[in-house]
Amino acid sequence: MFSKKQLGLVVLAALLLGFVVGGAVLAQGSAPGSEVDPLVAKSYVDKFLRLEVVNLQRGQSLIAEGGTEIILRGGRGVAIASPLGGLCDVTQGRDLAGGEVIPANHLLIVPRDDGRGVKAETDTILMVRGGYWVQ
Repeated sequence: MFSKKQLGLVVLAALLLGFVVGGAVLAQGSAPGSEVDPLVAKSYVDKFLRLEVVNLQRGQSLIAEGGTEIILRGGRGVAIASPLGGLCDVTQGRDLAGGEVIPANHLLIVPRDDGRGVKAETDTILMVRGGYWVQ
């Protein structure tokens, strides 16, 4: 028969073998970031991480949802404000009031979903990330 010391070694060896085999089984799961287990959904990337190019014709307005980011890339546009304020110009660190000309290549953030946006005075090219509609 086994002594207590030998029995303890056998139990310890069995436990170690169990951990090794169990770890190997767990490691065979799908790899993080693979097609089976993506880190983020493609629809999330398409909607929230990519900048979309939006062309406005003269007189059209882009009305943005809260949290939307806008960059004016071409043409001339003016800020559409609400009674609670205008567009946040992150590049300059100030608020653009309604009717104020939007500087080219500045990052603008719409803080609330209350009708703020950009009105095109000429044909305008914007880069937009977030929700919006064109009027």
